Amino acid sequence: MGYTKDQLLARLKELKIDFTCHDHPVVLTVEEQAKYVGHLGGALSKNLLLKDKKHRLYVVSALAGTKVDMKILSQRLGLGKGGLRMAPEENLLQVLQVPLGCVTPFALINESASAVSLLLDEGFKSKQSCYFHPLTNDVTIALSSSNLDKFLISIGKQPAYVNLELAPAVGKDSPPDLAHLVPSGVPNSSEQSVDKVTSPNVPHPNNIPKETEVKAKPKVQNKDAQMSQSKVEKPTDGTSVDKFVKDVFDIISPFLSEVSRLSMITFICSVCTLCDSIAVQALQKLDVKKEELPSIIDSLRGRAAPDLESRTVSLYCCF
Repeated sequence: MGYTKDQLLARLKELKIDFTCHDHPVVLTVEEQAKYVGHLGGALSKNLLLKDKKHRLYVVSALAGTKVDMKILSQRLGLGKGGLRMAPEENLLQVLQVPLGCVTPFALINESASAVSLLLDEGFKSKQSCYFHPLTNDVTIALSSSNLDKFLISIGKQPAYVNLELAPAVGKDSPPDLAHLVPSGVPNSSEQSVDKVTSPNVPHPNNIPKETEVKAKPKVQNKDAQMSQSKVEKPTDGTSVDKFVKDVFDIISPFLSEVSRLSMITFICSVCTLCDSIAVQALQKLDVKKEELPSIIDSLRGRAAPDLESRTVSLYCCF
């Protein structure tokens, strides 16, 4: 079991680290957090948990206004352009041992996170106080970067401050400048432990001789089943947000044209939790004839897409 908020705060007091606590409602994004503590003058932070192809994990802690380009960061670590992606929620729970929205440098206090690499925005060093969640997102604590360093050193983490907006050339004559920050080990509770394990007594599908393979007959699925199995990939950077939004509308649109008004209300309320404006605008349009739905859907697409894009970027990049 991982550290609790109270245990963490007790540890900070033992280390004689100066900090202040600010209680507030649960928040999932920097924007929501700013509503409660933004006026206090401290530096808000956004924290990402990333993983590479070898299941090594990285916590990137940056100022809220810092632009983090994952492709550039991946190259600077020597992982290639596509070497980094957002880590799955299983890694949050099993390695950092915190829920969604609670990623911070403080989560590295857990023994299961000992192999996680930490990259800190060098902008923190110029701020009088920096804001982080103490393992739970209904509290924000403020402390200086020097006191954060004191905490990290106490758990065996040497603070590494990086200019996250720098984009140096990486090539034969210019080696990756952050390669030394790539972790040497993989967390014990990494995604490898949550992947499906093939029993040693059951042959792996790839090892079955072709002549013994049995081709399954394709199953006929109704439209509801197709709807439930449609996949929309989570956007891992700004370049894929547009595709994500388009995929959402492409999935919703054909379904809306074939359901009753009552079913439509239930459906819209259930699928539109990412963006309140979609649900509100959709429900306002329900007193229309069925043949008018295509134009209504096009209208919703144009009006709600910008808000959905904004919510999507915040949800996956600012927890």
